[in-house]
Order: sequence, then C-alpha cells, then structure tokens
Amino acid sequence: MNVIIRDLDEAVYKKFKAKAMEEDMKLGEALTEAMNMWINQRIIKRRTSLRDIKPFNWGVGTEKVSVDIDKMLYRDK
Repeated sequence: MNVIIRDLDEAVYKKFKAKAMEEDMKLGEALTEAMNMWINQRIIKRRTSLRDIKPFNWGVGTEKVSVDIDKMLYRDK
C-alpha cells in the first residue's frame, strides 16, 4: 500500500528513518511495527482501571497490614 503523509515532523521522520536503517528494516516495515505498538498500547491503557485490580493474599501475619498502615499514617486519630 502506498500512502502520502502530510504534516509530518521532519526531525522525527529523520530519526525514525535512521533507526529503521540501523535495524536493517524497510521504512514501511518499521512504520507498520510502530503503528501496531501504538494501537496495542492505547488498547491496554483504556482497559486498565483500579476496579480491575484483584485482591490477593500477602501471606500469614499480614491480615491487619492496612490497619497498621492507617495507624502509621494517621497516628491513631
């Protein structure tokens, strides 16, 4: 596929092209890889939420760690 890209930052393009050459890649291959990485990164960021974090067991003797931390932070207030 041939594409014309407008409003591309020249300095960024030159660095990208140099890096592609350094990696012995064709510019199209490098751009395709970069676009896939960007897309996948965006999908992961959107899916991440505090609600997605599941509780887990810290082990024996840690049952009241949150209470101990509260005592340290708030000085038994």
